[in-house]
Amino acid sequence: MSAQAIVEKLKEKFPAEVLDVVEFRGETTVTVKKEQIVDICMFMRDNFGYNLLCDLCGVDYMGQAPRFMVVYNLYNITTKERFRIKAPVAEEGANIDTVSTVWGTANWHERECWDLLGIKFNNHPDLRRILMPADWEGHPLRKDYPVQGPDREPYKGRVS
Repeated sequence: MSAQAIVEKLKEKFPAEVLDVVEFRGETTVTVKKEQIVDICMFMRDNFGYNLLCDLCGVDYMGQAPRFMVVYNLYNITTKERFRIKAPVAEEGANIDTVSTVWGTANWHERECWDLLGIKFNNHPDLRRILMPADWEGHPLRKDYPVQGPDREPYKGRVS
């Protein structure tokens, strides 16, 4: 099934949730409201065979509203087709439902996104740090995070 046909079926099933559709260089990206992300992902898996979540990541658009975007890169192993879904997440109480019940790989991807950007995944089975030490303060991929890290003096150049 073509990406355009999938988009039409998505719009038919979730008319109020589809916010935007962009096609660029043969890749389709659909932006949806976060409230139905689990249902949308299950629909993509069950109806169109997107049985692998290749990647899940977050993007920080500091200064814009909503500040964050969670990006789901889907793959259909049988047809070798890719599809991207994005869901905007506001800075205030940055959270979205987990899709780890849809794809097991989401477990670690969501932990990484939470660890580095601070986006909480509701109902996640084990939401704890995965890359940073357990006692690390803050989320280092946020654009307002201090480059030198917390409680450290800024780098002043090499001293000879």
